[in-house]
Amino acid sequence: MENHDLILFAIIVTSLATFISRFLGAITSEKVSVQSKAFQWFNCVAYSTLAALLGRMIIFPAGVLSGSDLLIRLFVLISCILIFILTKKNLVIPTIFSAVMLSVLNNLI
Repeated sequence: MENHDLILFAIIVTSLATFISRFLGAITSEKVSVQSKAFQWFNCVAYSTLAALLGRMIIFPAGVLSGSDLLIRLFVLISCILIFILTKKNLVIPTIFSAVMLSVLNNLI
């Protein structure tokens, strides 16, 4: 297999895995109560995984983000959390703001 064939195969396999799990989740979601212990447990696991990934990205970044200073990353994170709260949980504005602020601060400092 050539390199581009392997990439295409990887995209197809990961897409199938993603869509199958989402499809099965959509089918079974009607039967799961939001108040159940199992749902609350999965919710906690999802949020803790997200928090761990964000923490890793901020403290031990990889790739392009590793070129920025820790203080810049923390400043942008705190600013985006405040913007998220002030904009009544709008995700678009803090996301755009974080990209712009990281770029500006990294080029200035």
